Amino acid sequence: MTFKIQKRIFFFAVSTFMVLLWVPGQAHADKSSVRIEAPTQAPIGATIPITLHVSHSGNNFVHHTDWVVVKINGEEAKRWEFGMFSTPDNENFTLTMTHAMTGPIEIEAEASCNIHGSAGIAKHSVTVP
Repeated sequence: MTFKIQKRIFFFAVSTFMVLLWVPGQAHADKSSVRIEAPTQAPIGATIPITLHVSHSGNNFVHHTDWVVVKINGEEAKRWEFGMFSTPDNENFTLTMTHAMTGPIEIEAEASCNIHGSAGIAKHSVTVP
């Protein structure tokens, strides 16, 4: 068997293995999405909880939620970073933070898959009574 044939057989075997490993994960692949849970009203001086419900199919070392960010009134308030060796525990997970109210706020949150990107920005308003 010539080297050229051996090289082709090796390439075919590696390609087949990669397709078998990759395709099942891609069948359910999606963009990371986030939903915000927070009160709709809070008085000035109150500390409010903000919970993010993040969803992404197939969180594993190859394909996972890469980052989640929260902005309050346009300013980044919190960022979570994930990676190959620090992936989220589940496909659906929650992240929490608190915010001290100094006036009405607009919360924006976004999550992004390391391969497919973001499903979009979630928004939530908290008014002052």
